[in-house]
Amino acid sequence: MKNTYTTILNLEKTDFGLLLFRLAISGLMLTHGIPKLITFFTSDEIQFADPIGLGMVFSLGFAVFAEFICSILVILGLGTRLAVLPLVATMAVAALIVHWTDGFGRQELPLLYMSGYLLLYFAGAGRYSLDYFLLNKK
Repeated sequence: MKNTYTTILNLEKTDFGLLLFRLAISGLMLTHGIPKLITFFTSDEIQFADPIGLGMVFSLGFAVFAEFICSILVILGLGTRLAVLPLVATMAVAALIVHWTDGFGRQELPLLYMSGYLLLYFAGAGRYSLDYFLLNKK
């Protein structure tokens, strides 16, 4: 119990914490990405927000790429620092453009996701990742 409040990082515990965090945040993001992926490949006409004027198809495609493909990459810890950039961008657009007039209650979740992905950008994927395995192969 005396180590509970220490400020010295235990790298093994930090790496395990990053693994759990990657699995949790990207697993939860997949619940947003899978329905968009299904919508993207249906034969129905695409009806999706176009918050920055690039077209509904491009906007939905980018959201699918970020929320589905990049989430899987983050779970695997493969190209993590690059994979979180589209996720950060998507969450910034959701919070600061799409839900700007909806109030903080609707902005809170995308801002929370964005904060988590920024943490992964700066901290990296940790030891328990494909990034670590591939970059430290002898």
